[in-house]
Amino acid sequence: MRVLVTGGTGKVGGAVVRAALAAGHEVRALVRDLDRAGMDLPPGVELVPGDVTNPSSLADACDGCEIVYNAMGVPEQWLADPSLFERVNVRGSVNLTRAAAATGVIRMVHTSTIDVFDAPPGGHFDETNLAVRAKSTAYERSKQQAERAVLATAGAMEVVFANSATVYGLGTTGNASMETQMFRPVLRGLLPAVPSGGFGVVFTEGLAQGHLLAAERGRSGERYILCDEHATVMHLARTVAKVAGRGRAPVITIPTPVMTAMAVAGEAVAKITRRPPPIARCQLQYLLWNATPDSSKAQRELGWHPTSLSEGIRRTITETGLREA
Repeated sequence: MRVLVTGGTGKVGGAVVRAALAAGHEVRALVRDLDRAGMDLPPGVELVPGDVTNPSSLADACDGCEIVYNAMGVPEQWLADPSLFERVNVRGSVNLTRAAAATGVIRMVHTSTIDVFDAPPGGHFDETNLAVRAKSTAYERSKQQAERAVLATAGAMEVVFANSATVYGLGTTGNASMETQMFRPVLRGLLPAVPSGGFGVVFTEGLAQGHLLAAERGRSGERYILCDEHATVMHLARTVAKVAGRGRAPVITIPTPVMTAMAVAGEAVAKITRRPPPIARCQLQYLLWNATPDSSKAQRELGWHPTSLSEGIRRTITETGLREA
């Protein structure tokens, strides 16, 4: 089967590319930079130049494909220019959906997020808890809008949503990634204290398998939460140290008022430097939401299997070079 993957040089898209190749598919990747993609993506991937924000570049990429995995997007919670969320996550998804539907693509798997769901702080949620009101951050609102826009644009093409928890694992690492903000500092003994709260996590390679299963078995129009488990920030950091057998686990939980003040101050500086703050208010809000996602539907309907936290962390450390960090 010939498939197209967007966002192939990113963490999620890259994992989907690897999984699709391993499954024997003909994999085509939409890329903005052929030279960079040639270094980042494995051999055997057909590279097609294009950009989801440029509709005229998408028809050729979609032509002849049966499945499109829309794994591109702006995942950061904070940006100096927040309009980028709408431009890429929403309009880019609409452009791709139109091109895919017009060229006869059978099914699209759209990478979304658990942020589109609602629950009280510390509560539990599943796919029935779709938020009916606009969420409080530009990133979250863009993901809500993208889901609605994709459904409205798809026509007869089938669409399945893969609603991902916080992603960690193999592939590229950004400023806000768990590898940068937690794994590396813990391994270097530089994270004595962490915020309170927690979130759902999912390992890249398991998330990619969830995408392939959604393409094969998912019901059109349905959402599937892909989350290995919920963990507190403290538990995550301590597990990194335990699995690695070195580093220093944090022992102090930073009080929420202190974290709030740090986030406000960090954003004030970020407005001047145009660089992401150590933690943004929206990131802190996500931690304090501390809600537990339920992936039972994906396990039941797709046959998806979560990855244990210790196994995912072990592979991340050993296969990304973090052991030498």
